[in-house]
Amino acid sequence: MAAINPGVGKWVLLGALIALCHPSRGDAGVLPEERADALYHSYDGGGVKVTGPSVLVRKTLGTSTSLSGNYYVDHVSSASIDVVTQGSPYKEERKEKSIGVNYLKGDVTLIAGYTNSEESDYSANTANFRISQDMFGDMTTISMGYSRGWDTVRKNGQTNFMEDVGRNNYQLELSQVLTKDSVLGLTFEVISDEGFLNNPYRSVRYLDPTNPIGYSFEPEHYPRTHSSSAVTLQARYYLPYRASVHGEFRTYGDSWGITAHNAQIDYTHPIDGNWTVDLKYRFYSQSAADFFSDLFPRISSQNFLARDKELSTMSNHTVGAGISYEFARNAWHYIDKGSLNLHIDHIQFNYDDYRDITASGSAGDEPLYKFSANVIRLFLSLWY
Repeated sequence: MAAINPGVGKWVLLGALIALCHPSRGDAGVLPEERADALYHSYDGGGVKVTGPSVLVRKTLGTSTSLSGNYYVDHVSSASIDVVTQGSPYKEERKEKSIGVNYLKGDVTLIAGYTNSEESDYSANTANFRISQDMFGDMTTISMGYSRGWDTVRKNGQTNFMEDVGRNNYQLELSQVLTKDSVLGLTFEVISDEGFLNNPYRSVRYLDPTNPIGYSFEPEHYPRTHSSSAVTLQARYYLPYRASVHGEFRTYGDSWGITAHNAQIDYTHPIDGNWTVDLKYRFYSQSAADFFSDLFPRISSQNFLARDKELSTMSNHTVGAGISYEFARNAWHYIDKGSLNLHIDHIQFNYDDYRDITASGSAGDEPLYKFSANVIRLFLSLWY
């Protein structure tokens, strides 16, 4: 099942990286262009492989309405450290379907959508609504958004196990044109979750002198509520030679005691009219949850217990590069233009208080865990 955590786990990471081919909010005052996207994505790192296609189609109706539909598949093969130390490697498939509508009325844009995701032991449904208003001659845009999620958690092999999760997400965003070459954005987000928030397969370890390896396992136990907030500041500057620089800083805090920060810088450079090169660097760091421990002192030592590495003290570095080629720019049959894109990211994950128990060492003295991952996105876009 997909991990539920505020850290940068594989699902959160992939969701962010493939968002460009998913239905997303449009700029206020402008409908999304009619286009079709076909994406192949691949994630490989830490014993986890995720691959699959995604197809997105957008269609405009008249001058005020735009519809979108997306179909997305994950093929997951997992032999992560969590899996190999507490169970057996597994394979599964996740399918996601989304629909969306944008409605434009003057300077106001209304956006609504629905997403359903299904896998063998997890079902997720999300409905979202957003309203954006342009002001002061389109120099300022204010947006407000709300999404409601209702998930069902199951456990393979236990037909009587079924738990619910409810999610609420609130967003307030301000976009401001500062000069003809620069734009500034500020986003405030609040999320509240309630229900079964941990993974039903995962366990924690505790010191056990009666066990020859020095420790034993018991199931994780999380609080049934979780609230978080985040503030994101973004800026983009357009350079005289058609290139641009984009920077972002985000700070996060939650009721579980986690604080996190990430910073990112991107550079986009056009070459010979048809080619564009993108470069990226991102850094992320977080503190551990209040109830996280790599090794608890005894069985049932506290009310809440977690050993999910994504709730530990951790950091990661991402270096990415991409190249895009535009073709049929003067129209070709039914196609106005097209774009072929390849993006590759390399990510290094480092954990400061989560240990690799597959390595040698006495209980609590094993080496700290770390791994790297590669993410590849190849996608074709056609405007019509």
